Amino acid sequence: MPFEFATANRILFGPGTLQQVGALAKPLGNCALVITGQNAARAEPLLAQLKAAGVATVPFRVGNEPATLHVRAGIEQLREELCDLVVAFGGGSVIDAAKAIAGIAAQPGELLDYLEVVGRGQPLANPSLPVIAIPTTAGTGAEVTRNAVLASPMHRVKASVRSPHLLPRIALVDPELTLHLPPALTASTGMDALTQLIEPYVCPRANPMTDALCVEGIARVARSLRRAFEHGADKPAREDMALASLFGGLALANAGLGAVHGFAAPIGGMFPAPHGAVCAVLLPGVMAANVRALRERGTGHPALRRYEEVARLLTGRPQATAEDGATWTAELCRALEVQPLRSWGLAEPDVPAVVAKATQASSMKANPIALTEAELSRVLVEAL
Repeated sequence: MPFEFATANRILFGPGTLQQVGALAKPLGNCALVITGQNAARAEPLLAQLKAAGVATVPFRVGNEPATLHVRAGIEQLREELCDLVVAFGGGSVIDAAKAIAGIAAQPGELLDYLEVVGRGQPLANPSLPVIAIPTTAGTGAEVTRNAVLASPMHRVKASVRSPHLLPRIALVDPELTLHLPPALTASTGMDALTQLIEPYVCPRANPMTDALCVEGIARVARSLRRAFEHGADKPAREDMALASLFGGLALANAGLGAVHGFAAPIGGMFPAPHGAVCAVLLPGVMAANVRALRERGTGHPALRRYEEVARLLTGRPQATAEDGATWTAELCRALEVQPLRSWGLAEPDVPAVVAKATQASSMKANPIALTEAELSRVLVEAL
């Protein structure tokens, strides 16, 4: 079967790999825009290493979910300071902002020329400035994906800049950077990682390379997410989750996603809900809805067999059914104290608007079976 597989130019994984960042950065640029989240102090060891390697640094912070205003401000600062390299140190929000800033700064025109949905969606003509992506959470896999998801507050929606040019030059994944993640963030990012392993595995664009990554990643989440949540200093569990997150990013970038992410984009644009938290609460319901629909009108569909394999990987039981996978995931969400959608302000009157937007999302097109509006609405109502 023909397929393509693309990722970051170079991936470095393992405890302590952050120590290599100075030597890695020096050949790529002389002045780095260093993008962090709210807690910029965590990046001090990174800044010290860049300084020791002779790379000047310009700090730039991104709070919460990245928005179009962050990208515009980052591009302005990058150009004013003559930065020729971007280093992202944070979660998926930070890395997506970094990819967008580095990519758009190298193009003519402005952000809306290249942003999908609310902009003109033009392809990026020029290579991005080099990006070193260093994740400090284990969930999004953004360090190896070719898109950057941005909130547009004016339109109350999230949209992507998408191009192979956005793939980071270097993805540096050091599991030790996740040792101090609080339990709630461990849970939401970990469930995001699980979602990004299950959805590519059951989607129609799956290929042998993404299958191998998904199977290995799902098994690692099944044995380690609860351990990382309950015992944050458990290094083997943190390493499992960091690797699972990386595998999920590789898989989604080269296969596709599904209804969970189809919902996540409009919900994240309409409500102050973190992406991982949305994926966490929706995953069990979407799995159950897909399995029901496949049994009702997808007889013999290969995705049903894949959901059975997912269930075996999650439960460890050779005889597990597809439904058992959804049940196991729901039980995990309860153990991880995942919050319902209503905690982010979503109420039942909002359901029709969210469903209408979700049906138009690009991720929804890769769902293994087309879900009806009634089925999609049921998923949302049950997650409130």
